[in-house]
Amino acid sequence: MTRRIIIVGGGVAGTMVANRLAKSMETEVYNGELEIVLIGDTGKHIYQPGFLFMAFNEGFLEQFAREEKYLLHPKVNFVMDAARHIDVDRKRVITGKQSFDYDFLVIATGSYPDMDSVPGLAAGGHTFYTPEGAEKLRYEMLNFQGGTLLVTIDVPHKCPVAPLEFIFMADDYYREAGIRNKVQLKYTYPIGRVHSLEPVAKWAVKEFEKRGIEYETFFNLEKVDPEKRIAYNMDGSEHPYDLLIAIPAHRGARVIQDSGLGDEDSFIPTDRYSLKMEGQDCVYVIGDATDLPVSKAGSTAHYEADVVVKNLISELKGLPATHRYNGKAFCFIETGLNEATYITFNYKQPPQPVPPSEMLHWFKLSYNEMYWLSARGIL
Repeated sequence: MTRRIIIVGGGVAGTMVANRLAKSMETEVYNGELEIVLIGDTGKHIYQPGFLFMAFNEGFLEQFAREEKYLLHPKVNFVMDAARHIDVDRKRVITGKQSFDYDFLVIATGSYPDMDSVPGLAAGGHTFYTPEGAEKLRYEMLNFQGGTLLVTIDVPHKCPVAPLEFIFMADDYYREAGIRNKVQLKYTYPIGRVHSLEPVAKWAVKEFEKRGIEYETFFNLEKVDPEKRIAYNMDGSEHPYDLLIAIPAHRGARVIQDSGLGDEDSFIPTDRYSLKMEGQDCVYVIGDATDLPVSKAGSTAHYEADVVVKNLISELKGLPATHRYNGKAFCFIETGLNEATYITFNYKQPPQPVPPSEMLHWFKLSYNEMYWLSARGIL
């Protein structure tokens, strides 16, 4: 009898799990004992950290995109169709065209930035968190001749250090353009420090003060007036801007909401160690789809994929799922156009940024190319 594993979501998390499973269980896959089905709603696989470089005219979308079918192991059954409903009681996934029963399910449906979460934001702000947004922002950045560049941030959002990268790169960008003295850079954050991770916040404040970057905490965007170019904080204060870059709150996928599986933001309650959906022994959740208190980042998905694949293999072989995720994440932080640092941390160990260097910047650029090996399950 053939057993079937369904993976919903063709981003970094889903693709890694599919490929690593297929490579690790090749005998069973080729013998017809195991079927691996990956359901994705697009044929394109996009490396999302590339959006930041696109905004600064340091790359183009075609550099960061591949055809999903060419990234997958030949024995992974790729279904390009949107998942409409996940029925965990009947162990079935329903798409727009068909339905699939499963023995094990991996939910890797990701998250998306909700530019409609604040009135006026979609019309008055820009973001580099989508390919379309990054391309539009590129032209705004190139044509910006001075004034107030305001960065607003809501939570949760993908890659928590990306807003810091953006403001540091903007500082360098306008210095190289010779107009930094005409540009007021202002960074805001919704809690009492400039980043959720305290060691990162302390490090960032020193960098802000050294570079003349203004910052404000307890800034929670309430609305935007696109015509007057004013951002309103929930405390009633008004903040005029010439260019507004927003990182809006992210939401889980629509299928999670429609299936009644998530919280109010459509993130799925997930055991922080086993990565199983709470109350479901045959369902794993990975990447941005979880409600875990960890960074929604590619490295998080990578480390989680290791655990999920090992546990699925154990369970397929009749063994208990004993591998545990420890909250590990690793993030490069671009500190300008030519230097970078990094942080690594887990549930117990906090991050500690290392001194920035050009070498770490090149490591970051190198990983932009090596990522495709990770997606294929090789690296």
